[in-house]
Amino acid sequence: MTDVPSSLRPLGVTVRRFLPPPALCGFLLLLVLVFSVSYAVGSAAGPVAPGMHGTGGGGGGGGGGDGTGGGMEDMPGMDHGSGH
Repeated sequence: MTDVPSSLRPLGVTVRRFLPPPALCGFLLLLVLVFSVSYAVGSAAGPVAPGMHGTGGGGGGGGGGDGTGGGMEDMPGMDHGSGH
């Protein structure tokens, strides 16, 4: 076999060498399509638990989902610093 110098190769062969295989392009396209459909369905369905709140701003009380703060101070029988 003779090796053709790069100056004599057609441009299409050189460009094709640097492109990813068609199967990889198809897989990536399918992946983007699946995630797009999943996002659209999730947006249409709305939040899973509308009553839940994030752990945003507020003092260091813990952030429970029911609005009580989620700290230990409101549990019965918990005395802070009494030495019992």
